[in-house]
Amino acid sequence: MQVTETRSEGLKREYKVVLPADDLASRVESQLNEIKAKARIKGFRPGKVPVAHLRRLYGRSIMAEVMQEAVNDANRKIVEDNALRLAGAPKIDLPKDQDELEKAFESKADLSYVVALEVLPKVEVGSFDDVEIERLVADIPESEIDAAIKTIAERNRPFTPKDGEAVAETGDKVTVDFVGKVGGEEFQGGSAQDIDIVLGSGSFIPGFEDQIIGMKIGEERTVNVTFPEAYSEPTLAGKPAEFAVTLKAVAAPGTLDINDEFAKGLGFDDLEKLRQSMRASLEREASLVSRRKWKRELLDALDRKYSFDLPDELVEQEFSAIWRQAEAELKASGRTLADEGTTEEQERATYRRIAERRVRLGLALAEIGDVAGVKVSDEEVAQALFERARQYPGMEKQFIEFYRNNAERLAEIRGPLFEEKVIDHVLSQSKVTDRHVGKDELLTEVEAAEKAAEDEAQKGLGTAPAAAG
Repeated sequence: MQVTETRSEGLKREYKVVLPADDLASRVESQLNEIKAKARIKGFRPGKVPVAHLRRLYGRSIMAEVMQEAVNDANRKIVEDNALRLAGAPKIDLPKDQDELEKAFESKADLSYVVALEVLPKVEVGSFDDVEIERLVADIPESEIDAAIKTIAERNRPFTPKDGEAVAETGDKVTVDFVGKVGGEEFQGGSAQDIDIVLGSGSFIPGFEDQIIGMKIGEERTVNVTFPEAYSEPTLAGKPAEFAVTLKAVAAPGTLDINDEFAKGLGFDDLEKLRQSMRASLEREASLVSRRKWKRELLDALDRKYSFDLPDELVEQEFSAIWRQAEAELKASGRTLADEGTTEEQERATYRRIAERRVRLGLALAEIGDVAGVKVSDEEVAQALFERARQYPGMEKQFIEFYRNNAERLAEIRGPLFEEKVIDHVLSQSKVTDRHVGKDELLTEVEAAEKAAEDEAQKGLGTAPAAAG
């Protein structure tokens, strides 16, 4: 085998490979002899089938396998001898001349072809002393803990059935059947039986619960409401509807003391232990919200910090994935790019810049993690897989087996875990300033930052990538 480098520009590499006819013929001969020892062909004794006959039967298919194996060997040799890190699969350019290819198949001529490669860029990690991050820390007041515990208490409040001529009042739990219609036609999901509602909880469409007040058990009533403009189902948003409601039962709220006994009923030693657990839970929630903001800022800083050539193949793959998703979302919304005040050319340019950012950050984070020795244990992957499987009750075992038997799918679990660990590593090496805020201020600032990021995306400046945060 002869390998000659013919191109080395940026991340592009090309090599001319010549596979000698004698070598290919020898490989074919070796395989034919192996077949001869095992072949069972009518008219011949075992092990006595002439090689020439086997060549007529299997020669071309064996040569195809031999060529593929030889090409794979050449690719491995190129990568190993040149210490290359590939960005994608090698591209093989075989001879266009069919006569030339046919001669190679018949072992009458060498097989000469070109292999094109794209390599990963070298990323100089460096230090993170120049990365400055502000981390918002939410202070959880006692009143918020009280409110959270009260919410739990309300969900566990006992109710006593009302009998006779009693009417439904605010705070009562009612059981109803209803049939909803829009424009005189029933709609999907608009009918239900034996549904419990605590009047005044605001769990139903605005105005629905208010019109149940005053009803008696067994009474039927038509409730008229209008779906909110921002309703989750677009086909119902902003539309008036009427519900035929039947009240089947009413129960009055009982008293519920928030004390040690209440806490024990939830599995805690006493009320103080419940409060400690609630504080820890609220602090975790706030920390996750804060993370969304500082993580985006950290990724922005890394995007500014690193500049290197990007593999065209990786960028194109990322762009294609983003574009398909954008097209699907646009189609689902029933809108066009013109409706959005843009053109396909503008959107493609925007999404390509986002794709480039994602690839750049993905490569940078991978190199940072490699240099730092970041690892994701099998136990961590198993735990994350189990948590994801819990979203499919009754199918957990099948879900877990599917992922464990599919390396590509399992990488979808491991990848985000690795990324988060790398992000935490970078944060630990950066200059971090904590600023204490109230929870409302935290939410406001995070929402404002995310809105600003969306606006930047519309201008083509990119957003934090899915593959890198």
